[in-house]
Amino acid sequence: MKKHPLALAIGVCALIVALFGGALVFIKPGLRPEALFGGKIAVLPVTGLISSSKEFNKYLIRLRRDDSVKAIIIRLNSGGGGAAASQEMYMEVARTAKVKPVVASMGGVAASGAYYLAAACTKIVAAPATITGSIGVISTIPDLHQLLEKVGVKVQVLRSGELKGGGMLSRPLSPAERANFQELIDQTYQQFVSDVAKGRRMPYDKVKALANGGIYTGAKAKQLGLVDQLGNFQDAVNLAARLGGIKGQPTVVWPEKKGGFWAELLRDQARVLLKDLATDLGLRPGLDYRWPASPLNP
Repeated sequence: MKKHPLALAIGVCALIVALFGGALVFIKPGLRPEALFGGKIAVLPVTGLISSSKEFNKYLIRLRRDDSVKAIIIRLNSGGGGAAASQEMYMEVARTAKVKPVVASMGGVAASGAYYLAAACTKIVAAPATITGSIGVISTIPDLHQLLEKVGVKVQVLRSGELKGGGMLSRPLSPAERANFQELIDQTYQQFVSDVAKGRRMPYDKVKALANGGIYTGAKAKQLGLVDQLGNFQDAVNLAARLGGIKGQPTVVWPEKKGGFWAELLRDQARVLLKDLATDLGLRPGLDYRWPASPLNP
């Protein structure tokens, strides 16, 4: 029986659509399907204040498991943030760098907690004028007891021990409470220095000598061994392609703009603004890897 040419053409088109549609099902969620075939470089942005590692780590793990992603660029434009969140991101970056190349691309600012996670990357690329460094810890604890007294507010506190309730805005820190907070800061600082030394393969004492909380330009950081290369985002792409063994022009893949990673990032930033204000008012004391120290207390 002779097949009709039109029916044959329709059948071929249907098969192509079915195969292509089936392939799309296996595209990792959260990535734009611009390059279905071949090696890709995936970009993971870190912007604003770091307050949570949840979305970053979830997306990074997805990229690590995606065999079509040959290298990852973490695009940084952040002054850092929470100490614990920065550490959690550092840990996941370090795990990923053992599987495939991870390149940190520094924008205008990549300081404190943002530098912390960059230190775990395979390589770091910074612009000559990038503000980076600020290796240190800060905790802001306002004292509003005189203001409360003037408005006739008296706060009575019952506690189980002399250190319970330290950092309340209704009274100044006692010597014991101050010593307790300083111990926390010192321990967290040592963790910062140790992780930078490990990630950058630098002697601990050399990193500690640079870790006075001061900031550096990208050019100075290159001289000090805190970054590997001076350049822009395209230079980071070229480096990632070379490290990932990608031949020819690499395909750069960003997170989808609709929903997913970006929507959660915006929600995180809204929460950050409230948490940041609460921290500056003493309502949410904590330890931060952050530069500048705070919007209200720079």
